[in-house]
Amino acid sequence: MSLVATTVDDMGDQVPFGFGPFGSGGGDGEPFDLSKLGDLSKLGDLGKLGETGGDLTGAMPLFAELQKLMSWQGGPVNWDLAKQLAASGLNGANPGVSPTDRAGVAEAIRLADLWLDEVTDLPSGVSSIETWTRLEWLERTLPVWQLLCDPVAARVVAAMSGAIPAEQLEAMGAAGALGGIMTQVGGLMFGAQVGQGLAGLAREVVSATDVGIPLGPQGVAALVPANVEDFGAGLERPADEVRLYLALREAAHQRLFAHVPWLRQRLLDTVEAYSRGITVDLSVIERAMGEVDPTNPESVQEALAGGLFEPQTTPEQQIALRRLETLLALVEGWVDAVVAAAAGERMPGADALREASRRRRATGGPAEQTFATLVGLELRPRRLREAAALWWGVTEKHGVTGRDAIWAHPDLLPSADDLDDPLGFADSVGAVPFEVPDSLADELGDIDIDVPDTDEPPAAGGTEG
Repeated sequence: MSLVATTVDDMGDQVPFGFGPFGSGGGDGEPFDLSKLGDLSKLGDLGKLGETGGDLTGAMPLFAELQKLMSWQGGPVNWDLAKQLAASGLNGANPGVSPTDRAGVAEAIRLADLWLDEVTDLPSGVSSIETWTRLEWLERTLPVWQLLCDPVAARVVAAMSGAIPAEQLEAMGAAGALGGIMTQVGGLMFGAQVGQGLAGLAREVVSATDVGIPLGPQGVAALVPANVEDFGAGLERPADEVRLYLALREAAHQRLFAHVPWLRQRLLDTVEAYSRGITVDLSVIERAMGEVDPTNPESVQEALAGGLFEPQTTPEQQIALRRLETLLALVEGWVDAVVAAAAGERMPGADALREASRRRRATGGPAEQTFATLVGLELRPRRLREAAALWWGVTEKHGVTGRDAIWAHPDLLPSADDLDDPLGFADSVGAVPFEVPDSLADELGDIDIDVPDTDEPPAAGGTEG
């Protein structure tokens, strides 16, 4: 059910699919009452779980609710808790969407697609237009967040549950029990952190593709009007101009992800490759687990305070992270370039809006903070400016068609080293006829890769004459 025109004050039991009303959703089928957990925000602090209930040994209602939460069997992240905390974090901060908002977003995205037709060979990727509240952003993007977070959490939770020496379990008469408890606790703690992080993201993300990965359903272009308004605050630009600029970015992302079919999966696979490389300092876990007494809940809390969720960076992770940063930079650089060409002289505040958007993405936005909190993985395109310069250089040398043809196959993309010399990459592409290997021909779809027989720069706005 949609929350497009529903505010928190009148939402009652009208909550998005998957977001049960407060006091429901226990994994064992019985309701749990989040109010009994105290200050929900403190659940995101893994080292201070005790603050949510004061004296843990005497907080029986707290542990009754935790027992229900810990009955979760759905994977390494307790998504029941994550969804509850995310929705709770938006209490009083979920403005509704008015008919005027909805009409304005639809008009902006349609106009953006018309402008983009002139500056890229990739056709529109928008199959439908939606206008989301912050809560609806949570609902619509949750499936992709599960794909991103579960592999990471699985590695850390497995390390926790497997780090308790068997001799110790036997001596305590808890063989096979404590490991299962730690798995549940790990899922609970990850659920708390993810929920808190998503609540923060929902207050800032302006569109379905704002973090550089397509989080929403395929082909759905969407803006979050409350966050679009916040983005424009202080920029001294008209609200409709800010909305149109962000619509251009959303529509450009949609074109790229719709017509470069391998791109979305490549981004998700790179995150998963990072997750596979996670190693946890077992000596830290073993020392912490050595102090756990299953009959004393406070000892579990003290163990969790020992930095168990601080994975060690490995060379494999560094390689995966470098690949991810490069791919994100190439995506954001292409979007930056085509949006700048589309806005051109049509939009008086285009340069100011472009710079504001660049700073927001390149200096570390909400997505970076969320992933850094979880496992240290950052999603910011560190080399956005170099990537934008590279795409402009290729456009100047080879036109729009030559530029967009580079997305035909991942083997054609610039490398991290190419970003060190953006103009040199453009020259190297032009040093030989721009041809795709025969082995890749069947994978190119309908993209025309012929390059114009001229070195003249494209017409104003980045289009070919």
